[in-house]
Amino acid sequence: MSKHNKPRCAWASTAPDFPHYHDNEWGFPVDDDQRLFEKLCLETFQSGLSWRTILSKRDNFRAAFESFDFHKVALFGEKEIEELLNNDGIVRNKRKILAVINNAKRALEMIVLVKSNRTLS
Repeated sequence: MSKHNKPRCAWASTAPDFPHYHDNEWGFPVDDDQRLFEKLCLETFQSGLSWRTILSKRDNFRAAFESFDFHKVALFGEKEIEELLNNDGIVRNKRKILAVINNAKRALEMIVLVKSNRTLS
């Protein structure tokens, strides 16, 4: 039990960003395409690193990846990739950056395939 009378996993008190993440995101279903894409991106960057690192850089990731708007990220080219590789506020791993851009393109394809209407205007 936390001091806020909420049951929490032990790890949720080990970093400043963890309680909010634990109580509002971890294990909760997502029904918004853009939020789901953000989670996929953060998971991609987290591979081999700690969640503490990723959550502490989350605002920087949001700024660098257009608030995880996969319509915009899918259009990233060499210029944007170079900017990301020089952005010390995010994890600068070229393979992970390329994976996120590729996943944005696949997300657009999936929306057409499954006719998702959650974020389409």
